Amino acid sequence: MIILEKYKSGISQQTLGYKYFMPTKINDQWQWHDAQLNTLLEKASIQLGELNSYSKLVPNIDLFIQLHVKKEAVVSSNIEGTQTNIKEAILPIEEIAPERRNDWKEVNNYTNALNNAIENLQSLPLSSRLLKYAHEILLVGARGEHKLPGEFRTSQNWIGGSSPSDAVFVPPSHLYVDELMGDLENFLHNSKISVPALIRIGIAHYQFETIHPFLDGNGRIGRLLITLFLVAKNILQLPLLYLSAYFEKNKTNYYDNLTKVREKSDMLHWLKYFLLGIEQTSKEAVAKLSEIITLKKQIETDIHANCGRRTKSALLLLNHLFSSPVITIKKTEEVCSLSKKAAGDLIDSFEKLKIINELTGQSRNRVFLFNRYLDVFS
Repeated sequence: MIILEKYKSGISQQTLGYKYFMPTKINDQWQWHDAQLNTLLEKASIQLGELNSYSKLVPNIDLFIQLHVKKEAVVSSNIEGTQTNIKEAILPIEEIAPERRNDWKEVNNYTNALNNAIENLQSLPLSSRLLKYAHEILLVGARGEHKLPGEFRTSQNWIGGSSPSDAVFVPPSHLYVDELMGDLENFLHNSKISVPALIRIGIAHYQFETIHPFLDGNGRIGRLLITLFLVAKNILQLPLLYLSAYFEKNKTNYYDNLTKVREKSDMLHWLKYFLLGIEQTSKEAVAKLSEIITLKKQIETDIHANCGRRTKSALLLLNHLFSSPVITIKKTEEVCSLSKKAAGDLIDSFEKLKIINELTGQSRNRVFLFNRYLDVFS
């Protein structure tokens, strides 16, 4: 049994020319005496339950999932240094300036990795195997493509500095990665211990970031792990909660809290910070869903009042825009089964209603953005 207040996070191990950190294994019963942690756990659980319940009431909620995913991909990748914003991320690569395409690629890889991982949960448990699949997609054709995509590292890595000897943090030797990840995986699924799910994933996220099992992409996979766990355990029916924006608001605070666990064994402080993030982010997600529903109703009212015989096609196009907020005349032809002229006329009416804005300034091959929707996520 691990008493949270007496937890020892691990020890420094000396090897040739540097020390690495060897974390304590986590697959055990955890208990604590701090009443405030219980209060924060209750608030986070209630708010997360409200998000889950609210999402069931939203009609056609599948329309909105993909932009939540894309927003997470943008923010999680921004933490790692990319500069892509949500409006760039949804565009085809041809519309992206050449010097920004690497960043665009990383964000879209993360989107694909997340979607693929959620789909894989239907046939695979949340496991090292599933995380490796996600990691492989994350790095394909991107800057980390030569850093063992889809495989745990087979050499020492480090954070900060130019080598392990002057690094800010040195994770455990690669020789222990499989063993430590096996312990983490067992902890996530151990039905013989009574550890609340949100405490469990809070501890697991810290442990994953400390193990740093991949040569690249650990931050993004570690943040993805949180959402995957909540979906895998049916705490969330849909992938609507992402903590990256909470972590990104004050990156220094996020990294300082992880460091406090390693250096001072202060897991309690980390868990309080984590649970506060769950509560705040759940509230924000409910507010965002509410804002989207209001926006959809407003636009549908405008369409019924202004589109006349085009109303049926206009509503079809609107639904498409909520799932994919970038559109061309050619795509409108496909979505609404219209001629080129009719599709062009429909796009014109959407522009006049200020539902979409033309992006390229061209007379041909024009691209339009559903900016009113994107602004909710900006």
